[in-house]
Amino acid sequence: QLVESGGGLVQPGGSLRLSCVGSGFTFSSYGLSWHRQVPGKERELVASISGSSSATTYADSVRGRFTISRDNTANTLFLQMSSLKPEDTAVYYCTAFGPARYWGRGTQVTVSS
Repeated sequence: QLVESGGGLVQPGGSLRLSCVGSGFTFSSYGLSWHRQVPGKERELVASISGSSSATTYADSVRGRFTISRDNTANTLFLQMSSLKPEDTAVYYCTAFGPARYWGRGTQVTVSS
């Protein structure tokens, strides 16, 4: 199970930190990622991180503004989002990929003045 939190309404240029707590699987053995989706559009990969945090990847649209990290001792994934833009508005989902695939239910992020 994955449960996201931290979404909300923020003004353009602002920051938010999303969290995702995992349970029911060996968290440190899984790669993790954040995806986002806007109604009517395909789900987009935002960022991913390896089990040991040694490798991270970012979508071009968020590189330099978002930072993905994880705390395996707390079974928690993070996404620090800065310099937010209206086009970052979406439902953000965390996923775990490895022996199985898990998805959270998502948290809404709205960037608007």
